[in-house]
Amino acid sequence: MHSNAKHLRKRHVPFLAALLLIASPAFAEDYEAPKLTRGTFYQNPLSYSTTRDPDPPKYARSVSELGIDSLLNVNWLDVGLDYRFRYEYRDDDIRRAQAGLDEPWLHRTRAYIGIKEIAEPLRFAAEMQDARRYNSNYPRDNRDVNEFEFIRLYGELYFKDLLGHDAIGNPRPLSMRYGIHNFEFLDRRLIGNNQWRNTTNTFQGFHGSLGQESNDWQLDLLALQPLERLKYEWDEPTEQKWLYGAIGHWRRWSDIVTFEPYYLALNQSAHGAVAERLVHSPGLRAYGIVGNSGFDYDASFTYQFGRNGNRSIRAYGGNVELGYTLASHPWKPRISAFYGYASGDRDPNDDEDNRFERFYGFGRPWSANDYIVYENISTPKLRVEAKPRHNLRLDFGYSWYWLASDKDRFNGANNACDRTGNSGGFVGHEFDIRARYALSPKTEITVGYAHFIPGDFIQNRVRPGDTDFAYFEFSHRFF
Repeated sequence: MHSNAKHLRKRHVPFLAALLLIASPAFAEDYEAPKLTRGTFYQNPLSYSTTRDPDPPKYARSVSELGIDSLLNVNWLDVGLDYRFRYEYRDDDIRRAQAGLDEPWLHRTRAYIGIKEIAEPLRFAAEMQDARRYNSNYPRDNRDVNEFEFIRLYGELYFKDLLGHDAIGNPRPLSMRYGIHNFEFLDRRLIGNNQWRNTTNTFQGFHGSLGQESNDWQLDLLALQPLERLKYEWDEPTEQKWLYGAIGHWRRWSDIVTFEPYYLALNQSAHGAVAERLVHSPGLRAYGIVGNSGFDYDASFTYQFGRNGNRSIRAYGGNVELGYTLASHPWKPRISAFYGYASGDRDPNDDEDNRFERFYGFGRPWSANDYIVYENISTPKLRVEAKPRHNLRLDFGYSWYWLASDKDRFNGANNACDRTGNSGGFVGHEFDIRARYALSPKTEITVGYAHFIPGDFIQNRVRPGDTDFAYFEFSHRFF
């Protein structure tokens, strides 16, 4: 298998994808995630950038929907092919040790195949991704590069209505999957596949599910090893590290509120110079709309306890967002206020570790520059979203960032830290704007810009001076 992979890596997949794009058709229609309708209890959150990537991925289609007469009855096979290119202009990126201009070209190609309903209860899915970076002044890393890698490869036992039906007649299935997974849960801040980043969070192990998204209740069970992204070889399980989870979904009152109680645990066994670490993380998320008022909300809280070597763990994090949509305006503008917090270690010399464990969530939209992660941070935000045309979406916002503890590290700048706290706690503030234009149901262009103004901590521990980030992104699905 390794020899085949090395042979495949000699081919230039982005170039092939571009050739396929020239030959593919285009149609004028916008894509939106489904809203609450009769026949489902599921309600999308209206909070900014929290709608989970669907399963199977949104670029996949049933072969019966491809418009080929001879394949109209092949509804047991799903296929997908997706390509994305992004040009980035980054000036003085604080994630880099040296200041300067960088203009990387990021290519990502994904292919999916899923088999269902033809050999029930057995199902199968595979997804491969090729992620590459060119034209950069910095060494390649696994944020941008992960060539020819399976990001989904599992077998599934699927029993469609083993658990009966819900109140509106939807079957309540039992699903058991084993293999390689990429998925998103909750608001994507603790477990996400990181759609923005060029590479993907993946896991190997067991995922069981009681119920489905359209049901009034559902329970997901996880026992997984995170996979370490290796740039040019097959990814491998992170040594002696396991992620466990039980994530509930209560949607009976979803026209008002959806509750998502959860428990996550991260267990790192002691090996070499790595200490044993066990983090328990119970939490609750609630989101919904306030009748016909135009207001919506999304709030979550996580408490963490456990052991990190000889230190006990006591940490917490959470966020709340309140939005208002002016439905009477043709652009349907939504204005929102957000506050997010994740504790940092208050004293590195005591016997208690207060740094919040961020698990495997996404980096955006904490920061459009991708500077902020869900750890040691306190951030209020204001944001406006609008849809001037059926195929054009705009959003812009302003964010402020403080360290929750000015004695703990700042992950976004190579773990910069001042254990004395004398460098201050204000990280900086950021303005960002983005436009997404759907050329067709299959093709979207995105342009964006973000400007970061450093606070006293960045000026003292990293370097002074503003940073600029602009990008152009092109994405296309072939089916």
